[in-house]
Amino acid sequence: MRWFVGEFGAASLNRAVVLPTEGYFQGTFGGTEQDVRALLDRVCAYLGVSPERVELEFFTDGHEQLRQSSSLFAEGRYQGVAGHYRREHGQTIVSINGSQVGNLPGLIATIAHELCHERLIGEHRVSGDELDHEPLTDLLTVYLGMGIFTANSALTVVQNSSGWRTERLGYLDPRLFGYGLAYYAWLRGETKPPWAKHLSTNPRAYLKQGLRFKNRQ
Repeated sequence: MRWFVGEFGAASLNRAVVLPTEGYFQGTFGGTEQDVRALLDRVCAYLGVSPERVELEFFTDGHEQLRQSSSLFAEGRYQGVAGHYRREHGQTIVSINGSQVGNLPGLIATIAHELCHERLIGEHRVSGDELDHEPLTDLLTVYLGMGIFTANSALTVVQNSSGWRTERLGYLDPRLFGYGLAYYAWLRGETKPPWAKHLSTNPRAYLKQGLRFKNRQ
């Protein structure tokens, strides 16, 4: 987190935390290609990425309607992941698993993670070959104000025809996200951050625990 202060400046700490509310994500989301593109552009604005730098692509057949209607589908690529970032011929390409389109909070978290790759790799702050670059990218979503989405999506419980199961998204678990958010709040001088109420139970509990620890130091 202190490295982020040096790289991105302390002014980033003064920006509003992005919340899962109508004020930050207005309008209905129908899951179309245009909806996802508009969502990506909105997250670009929050993370300081120019939308013109980013092309959007989808992969796998996880969203049948989108697969049939979108000209941006790359069938069979990057199986088993929620999103992928790459650079080709000087252009940034963010690929999204079609299965994420039905899970709006998870989709926002995935887009935020991939765009933070652009802030790190695309802006030549890291090479992308570092062993910890994926967890570092998750942590950057916290520093740039979108940690509520990535923390809430790190571990979720979903119901299907077979019962209940857990799903993981990202590279940090709720405990590490909670401590990262606590360090972020501590750097901002917040002892009781008002945005914490938007966190799910586990990361919110770890945030409170982390803040107690930081405030004793």
